Amino acid sequence: MAALVEVGSHAVLDAELAGCRTGEVTLVGRLPRSCSTGQLIMADREFLGVPLWRAFTATGADLLWRVPANRIMPVRTPLRDGSWLSDIHAGTDRAKRDPVQGRVLAYQLKDAGPAAAAGDYRLVTTLLDPRRYPARQLAALYRERWETEAVFAELKTYQRGAKVVLSSKTPDGVLQQIWAHLLVHHALRELMVRTAATRKLDPGRISFTDTLCSARRSVTATPGGFSP
Repeated sequence: MAALVEVGSHAVLDAELAGCRTGEVTLVGRLPRSCSTGQLIMADREFLGVPLWRAFTATGADLLWRVPANRIMPVRTPLRDGSWLSDIHAGTDRAKRDPVQGRVLAYQLKDAGPAAAAGDYRLVTTLLDPRRYPARQLAALYRERWETEAVFAELKTYQRGAKVVLSSKTPDGVLQQIWAHLLVHHALRELMVRTAATRKLDPGRISFTDTLCSARRSVTATPGGFSP
């Protein structure tokens, strides 16, 4: 599964499912359908490539993606905050005539551990203006992308149950169960966002496990009260 997740609410906005022979890059290539102007799409380093970059920017969304360690991002125009403008070329563009432009940010994480290389990060973004979008703020924002790992834990460990195997015996049945889990998760997250809004809290302050337990008690206490 590849998913488009809203960082602030942990809501899964869209997802693509396939068998193990379909790579994540292929699945992610189907997610621009749910992107639009005003969104900032963050992604890990394995997704940086011209076809995906163009597919997402065509929707009007802005991008903030990590750069692979072995990817050369030459300095075309240095900027005042230490970032620089660079060109990204597709592997098939051997003449380097059809690049996409991005702004590269390079920084280190102080608490990355004893291995210095582990703390070296580079990001590339469509937000080209260093005054409106300072490099330090974008680096701090990218850290929030790791909230998606919490979403997967909510789905796989807490909602489904640790070490619980899906009961369906067919591929279609497995897909149906996964979509059901995604729909339940989205409903729970919607409930949490509404609850947080009434209390003027950040949705992150509401416990997912407490919400899940409360919903389970509500459903089991009212037989027939939950429509399929």
